[in-house]
Amino acid sequence: MAVEIGEILDGKVTGITNFGAFVELPDKSTGMVHISEVANAYVSDIRAHLTEGQDVKVVVIGNENGKINLSIKRLEPKPQNENAGR
Repeated sequence: MAVEIGEILDGKVTGITNFGAFVELPDKSTGMVHISEVANAYVSDIRAHLTEGQDVKVVVIGNENGKINLSIKRLEPKPQNENAGR
């Protein structure tokens, strides 16, 4: 069963690299969370946010040519802009 863009899934981090984390999805497929999709703030060290074996909730943001792109930060509330309304 193919995952759909916009689908929210529970997964498990299976590997971490300098550029992102690999996440096993419920159907046993693997997707990747790019480092820029981990948190709303700048992430210089992904290992400060994720660990192997960690359970995460992800949203599918892309699925092309067998590559599943995932995001964690898009499920988090957006930070308040301190300059809004000025």
